Amino acid sequence: MFRKALILQALPANKVHCVSSDIGGKPLRVLVVDDDPSIRRMIIAALRRDGYTFSEAANGKEALDVMRGYRPSVVVLDLMMPIVSGWDVLRERAAEPALLSIPVIIISANRGPELAQAMDKGICAFLPKPFDIAVLSAVVKSCILPEHPDRDIA
Repeated sequence: MFRKALILQALPANKVHCVSSDIGGKPLRVLVVDDDPSIRRMIIAALRRDGYTFSEAANGKEALDVMRGYRPSVVVLDLMMPIVSGWDVLRERAAEPALLSIPVIIISANRGPELAQAMDKGICAFLPKPFDIAVLSAVVKSCILPEHPDRDIA
């Protein structure tokens, strides 16, 4: 499965949080992966109003464990993390067909050659840090909707 990656410029301006959004009885699940807990909290707080269920991971190892067991609808993934990097997550994802079907949104402060490399990994979108949370919300929706075209997410 190949998708054209969505590249957005930032605009100015292992807890599970359950809320009530679903498709056919299945909750829309977002996995937020960043080694900075304040960024994870900010993303979860901002997207909570969209009605997702959340899980979070502080590194790529935790992210892969959650992806294999929790089966998120979409992953918001930082690239630069300790223990196992976001790059390692993308490599593992590419090697496992079950994981390859999970859309990934990359968030990263680095904009250089990483962008082209990330696009080659079949990501759904790339958002450079800092990013506008409203843009992230729209990107999460657009990455989930191709799998569920019958669903109108608020």
